[in-house]
Amino acid sequence: MTPRHLVALALLVCGIAVLLLSALALLVLPGPYARLHALSPAGSLGAPLVAVALAVDTGPGRAAVKLLFIAVLLAAGGAVTTMAIGRATAQQQRLLRKDAPE
Repeated sequence: MTPRHLVALALLVCGIAVLLLSALALLVLPGPYARLHALSPAGSLGAPLVAVALAVDTGPGRAAVKLLFIAVLLAAGGAVTTMAIGRATAQQQRLLRKDAPE
């Protein structure tokens, strides 16, 4: 195995570990806010790590650039999605007014 494959394997194992731990926490934790804390690392850390592992394994080229772009989108999108779900849940439980400033 080349060093590139070893780095990709290490990143992949880390990403899958984060995803599995988040899934396990999702099953164990009660309530929507605790579950949001479990899902946040999966969306903003686990999935991007998997995409970066694929980019490293692919090697230099257009495919790697596309995978790195996907990793950046996943990292940014995970945080935004978590905030949007938390806000919608707070509005539904009447903890936050629907017309409250963002």
